[in-house]
Order: sequence, then structure tokens, then C-alpha cells
Amino acid sequence: MFAVTILGCNSAIPAHGRNPSSQIIQLQDNSFLIDCGEGTQMQLSKFKIKVSKISHIFISHLHGDHYFGLIGLLSSMSLMNRTQDMHIFGPALLKDIILLQCKASDTDFSFQIYFHELGENGLIAETNKMMISSFKVNHQIDCWGFLFKEKKNPRSIIAEKVKSYEIPSSFYEQLQKGEDYQTKKGTIIANAEVTNENEKPRTYAYCADTIYNESIIPIIKEVDLLYHETTYLKDQEDKASARFHSTTVQAGQIAKKAEVKRLIIGHYSSKYESIDSFLKETKEIFENTELGIEGACYYV
Repeated sequence: MFAVTILGCNSAIPAHGRNPSSQIIQLQDNSFLIDCGEGTQMQLSKFKIKVSKISHIFISHLHGDHYFGLIGLLSSMSLMNRTQDMHIFGPALLKDIILLQCKASDTDFSFQIYFHELGENGLIAETNKMMISSFKVNHQIDCWGFLFKEKKNPRSIIAEKVKSYEIPSSFYEQLQKGEDYQTKKGTIIANAEVTNENEKPRTYAYCADTIYNESIIPIIKEVDLLYHETTYLKDQEDKASARFHSTTVQAGQIAKKAEVKRLIIGHYSSKYESIDSFLKETKEIFENTELGIEGACYYV
């Protein structure tokens, strides 16, 4: 399973039943939280998502609607006697903010937190099933997007074939990497005889808050699923630009130029009670667009 669930899809102010930004990526063995706006832990409870499986938290930037829920979530984890480590990735000041809050409340967490400062584009985290990279976007303050890429061996083993050729299990890893096998007698068993090519690793990109920015296109090129903010409708392009946000049309243009497979939009301004027009305008540019709706699960 590789799925994205929207926990919060609104911009700065909670309104119209919509919460500030937060998403969770769920895998079979662990989960990754992206941004943690106010109310995130209530959303996790509402949608019955296991907090204990969250191993990494990624904070895109230090505007409150993207991290004001973090200290509350961490405190609740500690009250539930969490023991496993937590890795938090974010701007440099995030560590100081969390430690100051802990100092002010005389709080010691029941688990170890490792803070990782975001900086240059590139790989920032790796698990047994996922590689996560960060990339700069263009907002009022330093802000990053995140690219999640599934780790998958290029080849899968054909069990019947490897047994018939008596290839030892100790060589399976090399087979998955595409190597041929040489028997003790010197006979070469071609890799294609005993393996099949795997499907392409799945990818998800989260673009956070950003003005229209074509520099991210090479990074998110051809991803399976892209999240891009659409704070405003197309008639508010000047306001979007002044506030370093994007419109529906601009998000569609980025998705189209990057040749992504699917687009999720969100971060709707609280000035809009209905978000139906967001989908209509974006689909005029990029047909395979879906609204980011809280509680909705999007499979990659």
C-alpha cells in the first residue's frame, strides 16, 4: 500500500469545515506526516489513523497553518507512552521552537526526537521502502516541497526457475539487481531466464506553498501523483502572486508541463465557501485533476 490521506486542505484560517494543511502517507510498515496544521491530531483520530505508525514528520515551512499542531501531537504521543524514535525534518528554527515550548512547560518526551534541518535540494531520508527528497519552492519565507519515491528492485525472482537452476538464496539479491549467475561449472545463467522486470517505482510529490515556479518541473517530472496548492481561482492571479501563492490555472500548467499522471489540488483560501470552481478551472488545463478533500485517500 502507498496511499495519501488529506487531513487538512484549507489555507491559513480554518473555515467552512476545512482544516489547515496536513497529509499523511501510509505504507504497510510505517507512515509519514507532511505538515501539521492546527487540528491535525483530531483529524488523525477522526479518520482512525494509527499515530504509533508515524516515524517521520516533514514540515515544509514555518507559517502557522503548517506546523501549529506539531507540539500538541508530540505531547499526545508522549502521554501515550510512545517509545520509538521520531525524525522531524523542517527549517532550522523548528528545533528551537519545539525545545522552547518543552522548556516553558517543563516537558520531557517519552521518546527520542531527531531534528533534521532542511537545506539544499536532495535526499533527506531513507527507509527500507522509501526514499524522500526535499526541494525548494518559492514562498514568502523559506519553504520546501517533498518527493517520495518507492524503493523497488529492478527485477523480481521467478521462484520455479531459480529452483530448477539450483541458484542459492544467497545470490537472490544480485539477481534482483540484474546480475547473471555463474554455476560452479562455469555455466552462465542469464538473468532474464530467472527474473522478471518489476514495475516502475511509484512516486508522490508535495509542492507546499509556492508562487508559480517552473524550476520544480524537472524534479517532479512524470510523478504518479502530484499535490500542488491552489489558494485562489484564476481571476485572483495578482493577489496570488503578491502573496506568493498559486491559482488553479497555474497548478494545472505545472502538472501539464511536468507530465504528471494525476494532480491533487488544495490549500483553498478561506474566502471560498464552495470549492467546486477550483476543480472546474484546473481541469480546463489538466484533465486528470482531483480536489483535495479531507478524509479522502488517494492511492499512488
